[in-house]
Amino acid sequence: MAVFSADRSRRPAPPSESDAATAAGFPSPARDYFDGRIDLNRHLIRDPTSTYVVRVEGDSMAGTGICNGDELIVDRSLTPRDGAVVVAVVDGELTVRRLLLGGQRIVLRAESPGYPDILVAEPSELSVWGVATRCLHHV
Repeated sequence: MAVFSADRSRRPAPPSESDAATAAGFPSPARDYFDGRIDLNRHLIRDPTSTYVVRVEGDSMAGTGICNGDELIVDRSLTPRDGAVVVAVVDGELTVRRLLLGGQRIVLRAESPGYPDILVAEPSELSVWGVATRCLHHV
């Protein structure tokens, strides 16, 4: 898994933006021209100072639409909650899994057959690096 932080030293000029939804069916002739700017940070990132991007390696989360080569936007400032997809360190290795909190046990669940649950015996053995907020992949 590759980890990237945002380069805040320079801000490239963003492309144009439309604040209306784009039809997935028939295009609207009324939307032929728009002269505005797009700021993906505004749309995708809640807190730039605590956000980073990781590139996913493997298919353990394919059941959620997170595939090999996708990039996750991860926010360190969010509190990991039951059911959240998190980036965590288990046994010294980074992993992306769904966090399940049930009573006295913590489970990191893969969303693809063939990958076993990771049972965390002690909360101190788990380090959550952040909560995934978006998945970016090529279409």
